[in-house]
Amino acid sequence: MTMQAFSVAFMAAVAIGGLAWVFLYPILSGERQAEQRRAAFAKSEPVARRADRVQRSRRQQVEESLKEVEERHKQSKNIPIATRIAQAGLSWSKQQFVIGSVVFGVSMLLLALLLGAGFLPALGFGFAAGFGLPRWLLGYLKNRRERLFLEGLPDAVDIIVRGIKAGLPLFDSIKVVAADAREPVRSEFAAIVETQAIGMPIGEACSRLYERMPVPEANFFGIVVSIQQKAGGNLSEALGNLSKVLRDRKKMRAKIKAMSMEAKASAAIIGSMPPAIMGIVYITNPSYIELLWTTSPGRLMLAASAVWMTIGVLVMKKMINFDF
Repeated sequence: MTMQAFSVAFMAAVAIGGLAWVFLYPILSGERQAEQRRAAFAKSEPVARRADRVQRSRRQQVEESLKEVEERHKQSKNIPIATRIAQAGLSWSKQQFVIGSVVFGVSMLLLALLLGAGFLPALGFGFAAGFGLPRWLLGYLKNRRERLFLEGLPDAVDIIVRGIKAGLPLFDSIKVVAADAREPVRSEFAAIVETQAIGMPIGEACSRLYERMPVPEANFFGIVVSIQQKAGGNLSEALGNLSKVLRDRKKMRAKIKAMSMEAKASAAIIGSMPPAIMGIVYITNPSYIELLWTTSPGRLMLAASAVWMTIGVLVMKKMINFDF
């Protein structure tokens, strides 16, 4: 009897242990939570894949935009004369510029002949005046216009950021800049407004700003707007960061200019000393220095000196100019 009761109790304990193993073990061991996590992960996997596809699509759009920027940068190295005239802020046509250069060169040639210079020196003087001086003037006007544009661009970007944060669309914010900013920022943003008004997307219109104003800052603005239009994102935050970068670059440019001013002054003094000394000697003792252009050895020495002076000036210019 005792043995039978012990057997029944043992079998009951085994049965209860089996039931406990079946029902309580998954809960205590965490297996059920693991299955739930696996099920949740399996359900969320398509969402993750969609997010990954979106991320890849944005990355491809960014890469395409950067490739377009690189192509424009390669094309900007060979700038036609009509584009250079537009970048200088002039309203001349190519024909007017060429005709004016030819007339100016011929006038300088005739003036040199009237002053008693030989034909070859007069021809060289006329060629330099007709071919080199107008292009130097274009470069000077272009650089001055770019400098004024860089001074006003950070303020223009800040106006756009404030307009977007206030609820205005990007196009309306650009119209505010085109109406209130100073030249040449006003005319460049007005060109963006006019280009977008004829049907061009706002991103492409902003990207074309670099063609009219070939500075890195204009390129940055076009890239930011173009990528935002293609991939989405917080435009006000992106333009705010761009404004900060533009101001930092402006400060760095001013710092570099201040640090290199001593070297530029030294180069200017060294480069101007030979002509200044020649002028002083000619004033005090003309017969002493006239041998340089009245005798064949003197002309040869003068030509060699001019070549070496030009090389020295170009080397000093390369040493004191910092690309930034």
